[in-house]
Amino acid sequence: MANSKLIVSDLDFNDIKRNLKTFLQSQSQFQDYDFEGSSLAILLDILSYNTHYMAYLANMATNELYLDSADIRNNIVSLAKMLGYTPSSPRAPKASINLVVNNGTGTSITMAKGTVFNSSVSDSTYQYITNEDITTTPANGVYTFSDVTLYEGTLVKFKYTVDETDVDQRFIIPSANADTSTLKITVQNSATDTTSNTYSLSSGYSGVKADSKVYFIQEGSDGKFQVYFGDGVTGNKLVDGNIVILEYIVTNKTDSNGAKNFTLQGSVGGFTDVSITTNSVSQGGSEAEDNESVKFNAPLNFVAQDRAVTTTDYETLVQQIYPNALSVSAWGGEDDETPRYGIVKIAIKAGSGSTLTDQTKLDIVNGLKPYNVASVKPEIVDPETTSVLLTSNIKYNANSTTKSKDTLKSDIISTITNYNTSSLQKFDGVYRHSKITGLIDDTDASILSNTTTIKIRKSLTPVINSATKYDVYFRNALYNPHSGHNTAAGGILSSTGFKVSGDNNEMFLDDDGNGNVRRYYLVSGVKTYADSTQGTINYTNGQVTLNLLNVASISNIRGASSTIIEITVQPSSNDVVPVRDQIVEIDVSNSIVIVEEDTFVGGSAEAGVGYSTSSSY
Repeated sequence: MANSKLIVSDLDFNDIKRNLKTFLQSQSQFQDYDFEGSSLAILLDILSYNTHYMAYLANMATNELYLDSADIRNNIVSLAKMLGYTPSSPRAPKASINLVVNNGTGTSITMAKGTVFNSSVSDSTYQYITNEDITTTPANGVYTFSDVTLYEGTLVKFKYTVDETDVDQRFIIPSANADTSTLKITVQNSATDTTSNTYSLSSGYSGVKADSKVYFIQEGSDGKFQVYFGDGVTGNKLVDGNIVILEYIVTNKTDSNGAKNFTLQGSVGGFTDVSITTNSVSQGGSEAEDNESVKFNAPLNFVAQDRAVTTTDYETLVQQIYPNALSVSAWGGEDDETPRYGIVKIAIKAGSGSTLTDQTKLDIVNGLKPYNVASVKPEIVDPETTSVLLTSNIKYNANSTTKSKDTLKSDIISTITNYNTSSLQKFDGVYRHSKITGLIDDTDASILSNTTTIKIRKSLTPVINSATKYDVYFRNALYNPHSGHNTAAGGILSSTGFKVSGDNNEMFLDDDGNGNVRRYYLVSGVKTYADSTQGTINYTNGQVTLNLLNVASISNIRGASSTIIEITVQPSSNDVVPVRDQIVEIDVSNSIVIVEEDTFVGGSAEAGVGYSTSSSY
């Protein structure tokens, strides 16, 4: 007798239909089930499709119950809320300026909240505003507003009247581009009683009393943020007739990052003759937090429990305070080459701009204060970039492709670029040599092999006309198989050119294979050493030290003027690991890709005779 039991774990359409046919084999009433032209076969199709759809919907619904597998934004936000996490809203770019009123009079001048400034980025004009009243008094007759923070966007005020009869009343921030970090909330007693209280954002429920003037915020089902208040047990409860006033900035997000020149629109305290200097260009503008970021950060935030103890806590909290951070690395100061105790160092790779401004760093440090352990001081440092320089020799079979050498080369460069973007350029992005060589081979079926070597490079920004000691940290072991390795050719270190004080020769650096860095110049292409002990190189930990180097000028690099000296070395390993504040990236534009036809497989007359291989060293 045929098996009459259904295999309920088979959920594919064809499996379901086959399973039903197997079941029907055990009965005698319907015998045309296996004839595709029969009516019963059509009914089997309908039943199979319906079962398949129901199984699919059940699977999707189950996936939406868990943060890791959820795809729908509302479900992700709801699950994150269970962990005490609120997604970040869009953030407005911020800049810092000093403003001097040239014709001011009186005992004081107030720059009103909402004072408008304009700035241009990429031929587009953007509005910047102040988000608080600022008052200054004259010093020697000069009215100076120092370190004024400007926000890009428009200041918006929205009012709600509390209606206790509306059980579903919500206090919604109408704009999807509202920066909730700028949100300020006051509650007026009533339309006839203008007495008001300022409410502050509560990051949690700990310490919130029944009369605490706090509000909470959450992302609603439509993607807009909602404000809600206490219930009289946890936080003060609003009463009928209260007027809730929301003030916030609606921003263009990332569009005006990098704005540097600002002009006053209107007046400051009635005065229009002002002088403005920029302390820090605008940065920090960012999009609302996306789904993947929420899924990643919510569990980490839950683990942090609103306090900064471990380095992971700091990395998580910085992502919340500064959503424009693409990557964050934190470590104890005791782990530095020169140990410093009682501090935690934080390096941030921003989504726009190369480094953070001093004002942005200060804002992040201030944002961390509520979470800090009392004796630990956070310090924001700039990331350091270690560039990987590739030299790749590729052999390909011309009989297996219609592509030209140039097309293949372009495709390979695209492969390298994609790997650089997807796997590197972040603090935990390790350069894996076997990975990149495999990707190069897989770029096209005609590619037979590649011989790829690497060097790594860091930039040194010297102080001009000042004898200064410099330390350059590669933090990866360097290639030195034996004492005196490659001495005659200049070891494994090289540099771009510069001049030192009192000498008109263009200088360069190399090493002697014994741990000494040498400074030399060229005479008819021959090295002449000006200082054989200019510094030291530690092949074990990758530290290069230059002793009291007095740089007078810096040579052009690749035909362009420069403010840096590039130092290039050969690493001991083909894998390059970022440490602490390091970011590893491939310098694609200055890497070398050579594509050659493989004559051995191509049937050339010189195959096996004039065939040449590429050196791996």
